[in-house]
Amino acid sequence: MDAMENLRRQMEKMTPEQREQLIKDSLSLTKKYDKFIPNPGPQTEAMFHPADIMLYGGEAGGGKTALGCGLALTSHTRSLLLRRQFADLSAMTEQLLVLHGSREGFVASPHPRLRTKDKFIEFGACQLPGDEQSYQGHAHDLKYFDEVTQFLESQVRFICGWNRQGPGVPESQRCRIMFGSNPPTDSTGDWIIGYFRPWLDPAYHNPAKVGEIRWCVTDPDGNDMWVDGPEPVQFPGRDKPTKPRSRTFIRARLSDNPYLVKSDYASVLDSLQEPLRSALRDGNFMLARTDSDNQLFPTKWLRAAQDRWRKGKPEGIPMCAIAADVSGAGTCDSMLAARYDYWYAPLIVVSGKDHRDGVAVTAALMMNRKDEAQVIVDMGGGWGGTVKLHLDDNGIPFFPYKGGNPSHAMDVSGQYGFVNVRSEAYWRFREALDPEQSGGAKVAIPADDQELFSELSAIKFEIVRHDRRMCVKLEAKDKLIKKLGKSPDRADTLIMAWYRGRKNVETEPGSYVPSKRKIKVNLGYANRK
Repeated sequence: MDAMENLRRQMEKMTPEQREQLIKDSLSLTKKYDKFIPNPGPQTEAMFHPADIMLYGGEAGGGKTALGCGLALTSHTRSLLLRRQFADLSAMTEQLLVLHGSREGFVASPHPRLRTKDKFIEFGACQLPGDEQSYQGHAHDLKYFDEVTQFLESQVRFICGWNRQGPGVPESQRCRIMFGSNPPTDSTGDWIIGYFRPWLDPAYHNPAKVGEIRWCVTDPDGNDMWVDGPEPVQFPGRDKPTKPRSRTFIRARLSDNPYLVKSDYASVLDSLQEPLRSALRDGNFMLARTDSDNQLFPTKWLRAAQDRWRKGKPEGIPMCAIAADVSGAGTCDSMLAARYDYWYAPLIVVSGKDHRDGVAVTAALMMNRKDEAQVIVDMGGGWGGTVKLHLDDNGIPFFPYKGGNPSHAMDVSGQYGFVNVRSEAYWRFREALDPEQSGGAKVAIPADDQELFSELSAIKFEIVRHDRRMCVKLEAKDKLIKKLGKSPDRADTLIMAWYRGRKNVETEPGSYVPSKRKIKVNLGYANRK
């Protein structure tokens, strides 16, 4: 506003001819933006920022939706504007039509779209997991996700795969992805913290400033890897180097929106209950979410377990367990989790394409196992059969984990039983995280694994009557997969490593004696030995 006041004062000193010329020059320069001129401050910075992928968000009233619509009308040729629910599209379509100044070229149903002489703007939604498949191959130079934390990460990543010029669009047309959002209020949107970790995660080792560009590339395992610059990265086994894309985060604030700052909207936000107040009024991405009803692992407990984690295993404590969650051959990735008493090493990913017969999973187990740690293999889905054969051939004892088997155990209070082994295993980990237990909680889980955090925090439980007793029952796994958009493999593997193997090693002086036995590995193939 100071800049506008300064401009007004300068114009007052001009002659009528000078003012007329200034107005003509200004109109000529802004003709492209006649339908939308961003507010001074963050909205302007976001509109002209060079980053390939941007999160523009924080406080409610910061002009996120207007920015998405404005970009589509002024700066892009083919655009896709999305909300999670179709019912939520009406507000965004109406805002775009107000900016456009006409309903000419607009089709409201079945899928809203606007076509002008030089623009094509589509509106879409992804109500259910799998709906993103409808956008496969649909090229748009702008992909805008409104309230992106309501989407599943898998939906967002899939749709972003076709961020490119479409047919008839000049090569000079810039391509970009923009996320507009308030902070997540439940586990569905937790993935955004990892996606923009340098800006949103205060525990990140190399924090980024608002508006700063950082570069990210997807590694062969499908994980984000932050790199130093835009130079292509050559991964082993890939024919061509992978080109990084730039990301940034720009914070939107109500105070920067002149249309709302003088209204009563701020008092409306002040009156909200938590977590909405932290999410919408304060724009706090790390503290805004609330625990769901019957959430198995309270967020506060999980955060504390992350805070206890330090790089490097505890001195003098052996590996007590290593678990393997084996996926379908050639499809999804398999996971390994190694536990040193209460401390977990970062989870190990074995790419699905590398273990068509289970050999790579067994090899990873043998390479990473130390101190004769207890081996646990998930045998519930049938994919662990080949791993079992290789472990048997090598004389390596292991525990076959079958989550669907019945459990006859009781919880630590002796009050509740468990519907099955899966419920028991997860509940044991809950007991270990409880800060009220004698001596407090010690479990430490990797601090930078946001996927693991999201999976653990999404799980719910209920108390039911089963086999003539009151029992803990976890939320059905297929329901959890539908909610997450993927299988909770990281959480499953972590839990298996806690379910079996030694604990409280540090309280047993002299109980750990390193083994000198050499392990013979016979995996059936010379190149795997």
